[in-house]
Amino acid sequence: MALRKCWRFAGVVPRLLWKSSVPAGAYNPGGRSYVSCFVNTQQGCKSTELQLRRFSSEPASTDVSYEQLKQVLADRKAIVIDVREPWELREYGFIPDSINVPLGQVNTALQLSPEDFREKYGGDMPQQTDNIVFTCLAGVRSKTALDTATSLGFKDAQHYSGGWQDWVKHEQQK
Repeated sequence: MALRKCWRFAGVVPRLLWKSSVPAGAYNPGGRSYVSCFVNTQQGCKSTELQLRRFSSEPASTDVSYEQLKQVLADRKAIVIDVREPWELREYGFIPDSINVPLGQVNTALQLSPEDFREKYGGDMPQQTDNIVFTCLAGVRSKTALDTATSLGFKDAQHYSGGWQDWVKHEQQK
């Protein structure tokens, strides 16, 4: 009985908290929220604890701006992986010091040995603790590569959401 009331209560509280704590027209930038409810029945005590938690499957910030990318390239603090197809790099150009790993190969490539990775892609294999920045033409494929790397346990992976199109725009303004 108490459990049934708890679940019924848990379904209402997020809506009440949401309506009372967030201004109209706002959105939840942290992702999803959930409520967990515990009934303590030890030593005859019947109390209900309510906890509201927020969670997200991604780190706080995964987007890298043009300026940030320029800085990590200058400081050599990240491995930049371009996930476009090789013909796209030949036709449009590429970001200096980036490694080309086509999107369809990212999952397999990030699981290779460092020697095999270097032989196949011509660059250093990123470790799971390395800062990796994925890039593509416009930021769509790099986001997919970021999700893949995160699922493989890479902790400091990001993506350049502007992609090659943004890079060229900024480089031409110099």
